[in-house]
Amino acid sequence: MSRIVVSLRGADRVRIGHPWIYRSDLKDIQAQGGDLVAVADPRGRVLAHALFSQKSQIALRIVSRGDAPPPEGFIGQRIATAIAYRASLGIDATAYRLVHGEGDLLPGLVVDRYGDYVVLQALSEGMDRRLDEIVTALVAQLQPAGILARNDPRVRELEGLERRVDVLHGEVPERIQVSELGVRYEVDLRMGQKTGLFLDQRENREAATRYARGRVLDAFSYNGGFALNLAARAESVVALDVSEDAVRHIRENAALNGRENIEARAVNVFDELREIEHSDDRFDLVVLDPPAFAKNRDALRKALTGYKEINLRALKILKPGGVLVTCTCSYHVDEAMFGDVVYRAALDAEVPVAVVEKRMQGRDHPVLLGVPETYYLKCFIVRRVG
Repeated sequence: MSRIVVSLRGADRVRIGHPWIYRSDLKDIQAQGGDLVAVADPRGRVLAHALFSQKSQIALRIVSRGDAPPPEGFIGQRIATAIAYRASLGIDATAYRLVHGEGDLLPGLVVDRYGDYVVLQALSEGMDRRLDEIVTALVAQLQPAGILARNDPRVRELEGLERRVDVLHGEVPERIQVSELGVRYEVDLRMGQKTGLFLDQRENREAATRYARGRVLDAFSYNGGFALNLAARAESVVALDVSEDAVRHIRENAALNGRENIEARAVNVFDELREIEHSDDRFDLVVLDPPAFAKNRDALRKALTGYKEINLRALKILKPGGVLVTCTCSYHVDEAMFGDVVYRAALDAEVPVAVVEKRMQGRDHPVLLGVPETYYLKCFIVRRVG
């Protein structure tokens, strides 16, 4: 078997349970990109086995610990375990995550189900080399009508991999329809965000609906996931997004579900929040679900400023007793940082707030303890007390 010796620091990362070893901690490489390798410490003791990425800064992704290699066919076995876990959750949706990378001990692999279709992403060199094995396992276990590889994320370039979209099995239509929490969506699997939809907010949308009443504002709405759910209980919903295409999808999905109380606007959300603040318009519930402001650690300070700005404006346009559902999907912004942002926004807005719930990504997107990178989505539901 191929073999790589790592530094003492790299060996320590294996021992504390983190699945990544960085290129700077590799000392002796006897492997090719995509190989399954034995990972040894400076004394030659095999600590783990990993998939090797030749060009990425994340050079090793651990798939098993100890000196014994993982069993033959371990990828198919772990896919089966991940699918069985999702089946046990009783998810009220036809679209959900089946495999969540490190959270399912399959680092670099994402698999989502959309009704009769499966969309996958191989985000590491090791998983890309094993696409045939992955597809064979998915076909055997799910019998999908089609499997689409959305291998177009920018992160693949860091692995030295081509960005492309391919049908790997069967046929995949341009658009399909799925349901989530009783809401129907038209989905473009080839061009939609992530693998088609943002599937990780399902349980937060369900939680937000419990507080819906009166007038609701859904900022950074994308395809209207929060808006469509909240409209079932609210008097009216205003959905904001900078993308004209996203707003068109909100309107189409609203019509599909008979939600006539949704007004969708294509605007700069930062500017619109300020405009609303200066008007007399106020809301009973506000949702903030922006894109990741901190794509990397260097962007963290600017991101925190942006999060504080939108939370400050949201609290100012919230009626007394109203509820703010505020989210960040930047894993560089941890829960404590985000809580501090909301607190400082409340101080500047001069409104007292109480935390009603602290939430995270859905259960089909598991967080691996000791691996903060897998805990990326934080959601606070707070109430304006006065």
